[in-house]
Order: sequence, then C-alpha cells, then structure tokens
Amino acid sequence: MRSPLEESVLSVIRPAREEKDHIARVAEKIIKTTVIQGGADPMIVGSVARGTFIHGDRDLDIFLLFDPALSREELEEEGLRLARSIAEELSDGYFEKYAEHPYISATIEGFDVDLVPCFRVESASAIRSSVDRTPFHTRYIGTKISPLVDDVLLVKQFTKAGGVYGSDQMTEGFSGYLCELLILYYGGFSALVEAAAEWKPGTLIDLEEHRTKEFTEPLIVIDPVDPGRNVSASVSLDRMYEFVELARGYLNAPSRLFFFPPGEPVLTCEELISRINLKGTYLYAITFATPPYIPDVVVPQLRRSLDSIKGLLERNGFSVNSTGCEMFDARCILLFELDAEQVPRTHRHIGPPLWNRTNADRFFEKYMTGSSPGISGGPYIQNGRYVVEIQRRYTHAADLLGSSEVLEVGLGRHVRQSMIGHWEVCSGGECWSSEFAPFLSRFIGRQSPVARILGNEGNLG
Repeated sequence: MRSPLEESVLSVIRPAREEKDHIARVAEKIIKTTVIQGGADPMIVGSVARGTFIHGDRDLDIFLLFDPALSREELEEEGLRLARSIAEELSDGYFEKYAEHPYISATIEGFDVDLVPCFRVESASAIRSSVDRTPFHTRYIGTKISPLVDDVLLVKQFTKAGGVYGSDQMTEGFSGYLCELLILYYGGFSALVEAAAEWKPGTLIDLEEHRTKEFTEPLIVIDPVDPGRNVSASVSLDRMYEFVELARGYLNAPSRLFFFPPGEPVLTCEELISRINLKGTYLYAITFATPPYIPDVVVPQLRRSLDSIKGLLERNGFSVNSTGCEMFDARCILLFELDAEQVPRTHRHIGPPLWNRTNADRFFEKYMTGSSPGISGGPYIQNGRYVVEIQRRYTHAADLLGSSEVLEVGLGRHVRQSMIGHWEVCSGGECWSSEFAPFLSRFIGRQSPVARILGNEGNLG
C-alpha cells in the first residue's frame, strides 16, 4: 500500500491526460510523416512509449528502423536524409548530433525530438550499433511495466531530486531504463529503497538470470535483452553511494524534500571570494571554447585533461586540493583548488643512494654545481643519498597554467584543438560568471545529497 507522502508526490509528477494526449498527437504526426516519406519503419521509444515519463518532460524519441541489408555508411546517409526531411517539414528548428552515428535533434510543437536511424534487426544479439538495442528495451519494458508505472515515476523523481539521474558522462548516474529495471526487479519503489540502503560494491541484479560475462563496475544490472551488457555501467561508485545515502535518509525520515528539494543556492562573485578566503585555498580556472561535439565525446576528454594538468601542477610543486570540470554551450571550464598559489624558487631533488655506485656517479656528474643549469645547491649527501637543489621555472600557478607546457601534457584531442586556438586562465573571483556560477557554487560548497536536501550545517549561504 502506498503511503500518503508518495501519493502526494504522484499527484504532482503524474502527467495529466491532456499532456499525454498532446504528446501522443505530436508523436502520431511524426509517425505519419515518416510513413509517407518512406524508407524506414518509425517507432516511438523511451519513456513516452512506455508511459513512464514525468509531468513536464519534453523529450520524445523516434527511431527510424532501416533494412539491415544496408551498410553502415548507407544507414548514416539514408537515415540523416530522412531525419532531416522530417525535421524540415515539422520542426521549428533542428541540428545534427553525433553519438555512435549521426542523428537529428529537432524542436516540434515544444518537444525536444530526437530522430535516430538504426537497423531493424530481428534480435538484440544481431545489433550492429548500440542504438539498435533500444527498440528491444522498449518492447521488453512495455510488456511488464504497466502495474508499476507510478513506482517508476517515484524513483525517477527521487533520483532527479538527489542529483543522481542521468547516464551521461558528466552525471555518471541512473538512466531511465535502469530505473525501470530496478523497479521490475524489486517490485516497487519502497522495496527498491529498502534494498538499496544495503547495497555493497559488486551488487548484481539479473532479471532474466542469463549473464554471460563478469563485470567489474560497482553496480551490475544485466540487460534483459543483452546478457553481455551491464545497464548500470555508467553508474560511478560515488553516484551509487549517493543513491544509497538518499535511500537511507529517506527511510530514516521520509519527506517531500527527497522529491522536491529546495533550490541550490548560487553564490555571487563576492560570496565566492568570501568562501575561498574562508577556506584559505586558491582557485584557478582554465576556460576555452566548447568543442563542437556531444557531451559523451567531450566530457571524458575534459576529465582526462583535468587529470593531466593536475599532474603538471603537482610535478611543479603545487599541491592540488581538488579539481572539477564542466561543459557549457559556449565554453568549458577546468577548475583547480590549490593549497598555495606560489612555491619557493628552488626544490630538493633526491638522487640514488651512494651504495648504488653507477647511478650515484651519473647523478653526481649530471648535477655537479656549475655543470648543470638551474642548480642552486649541491650535490650534497643526506641520509646516504645525493641531493641537489634545483631552481623551478614556474613559481606562480598562473604562469604555469598560462604556459605552452599545458598543451604538452595528455589533453583530450578535441580539448587540445580548442585550446590551441585560445584559452584563458582566471583566479579567485575572476573565475565567476553568470554561466559558471551554479557549477562554482556546487564545487566550493560540496555536500552529500542528503546534507544538501536537509540543509545540514555547511550549506552555502
């Protein structure tokens, strides 16, 4: 039996009949247009097809199923041609996106519509691209989810409110399909929350009991239509345990706040400076034009670049307290919180022990005072090893981050291409902009989901 709290939440998040009818009319219009133009079988997929979308959602996914006799190149060419033609006839505007292969994203009567070409394969084992699997997901869920739709709505709202909804590279959280599978497995929202409170790394869920391989991710949910795939592969350990914390917090003190949390406070520039000063750390940002690719391509490259530049900072003596990155429409930001923004002119470089005579002799010859540039002291012996004091090239973080050495570390390919054109280095309050402010506020005021929802001490403000 559902609690009064859950019923009150459902009264807000269930889509109204008019809303369902409206999206059904739009979907039918797209279907009819596709059939008239010919070349592919249209299929509504995703939460709209399964009836598990939340009130206010404006996303509609239409897959265009092509003859599998086509080559991959023919699918891309014919699929884009048909998708563009549909968008040109029905939309207020559209643009091309690229995941595993190109597709069209359009705005049609206020809905964000993705027109995605795929192959019309007979079974999930015959897929030729990852999107070919999606129609099988829709069919599988559609046959089972009807009595549990409200439970799906609850867990979706719960994960959205907690900041763990979304399988994109930036979020690393729970997809809508994963939410549906968890509800099917546990039989309802309450049962899922109770089980999740006890999850351990390596938790395995296999609805069809047909797993064909081992997985190493923290949460393992075997795809019912593909025994060799982990649906929850995108869920990071942090997002998994944020969900666990949310479940425990909700069981301990059920509240509407777990579904409708207060808005996150956004710091002004002055407040950001005050928070940085209070922490006694130093904030630096590298910003550059966002590469023209989808987040699933760019975000992993941002993370790789972030780690590489962090390594560069540390190799030059700058202690890094924390890092973060974000992709925005116009610009990307790589953020570094340092323990100090300046380092001494020299640093100690410890060589091999003298009992390793061959290497010790090489070290002495290389760093003997006067024979190697940048040596300000040594070699001398300390604890049985040679030590020299070397002058650093960079003593201020801003100089290092603005130098060409940044381009020489392991940046993501598209990130590097963008930065070659131009990048900016900002510090402290200079990092603030209206676009970056929400991200900076979350970064400086880091809190777990339950602390954020319940407004525990340490909240921003």
